[in-house]
Amino acid sequence: MTLFIIVGAVGLVIVLISLVFGEIFDFLDGAVSATALGSAFTVFGAVGAIVLANGLPLWSAYVISAVIGVLVLVGVQLMIRSFKRSEDGTPSSPLGLYGVARSTISASFGEVSLDGPHEIETRLAFSDTRIETGSRIRVVELQGSRVKVEPASSGAAADTQP
Repeated sequence: MTLFIIVGAVGLVIVLISLVFGEIFDFLDGAVSATALGSAFTVFGAVGAIVLANGLPLWSAYVISAVIGVLVLVGVQLMIRSFKRSEDGTPSSPLGLYGVARSTISASFGEVSLDGPHEIETRLAFSDTRIETGSRIRVVELQGSRVKVEPASSGAAADTQP
C-alpha cells in the first residue's frame, strides 16, 4: 500500500505544480501534459489504496489502478485539448467594416462605432480628411488599437444597410 500512497502523492504534487506554474512539461510534443499525468498518478495511487483496503489481492490492485489511471489520463488530456481549442484566438480584423463617426475625425483623433458582429465598443480613429460626426465611414487600415477611416461612398455604404 505504501507504493500506491507514494505514487498518489507524487501525482498530487505534479498537479499542484501544474496549477500554480502552468504546464511546465509535456511529453511526446504535447500529447501528454503534466496535468493529465499528475491526475493519472493521483488516481492510480488512490484506487490502489482503496482496492487493497477492501481486501482484494495485490495483483488486482495494480490492474484496476492501471486501467482507471489510463482512463483518467486520456480523459483529462482530451478535456485539456478541448479547452485549448475553445480559447479565444486572434481578434477579428475590422478592415473593410463600415460604421458611423461618433465624433469629428481628424488626422490626430476621433471616435467611431463599427457595424461588425464583434464590435460592441467604440474605437479610436483617425483620417486623412476631416469627417463630421454622424457620417458613414469605412475602415481602411488598422494601426495598433486605432483604425484609419475614410468617408464611405454612398453606393458602398448603402449596400451594407440591412
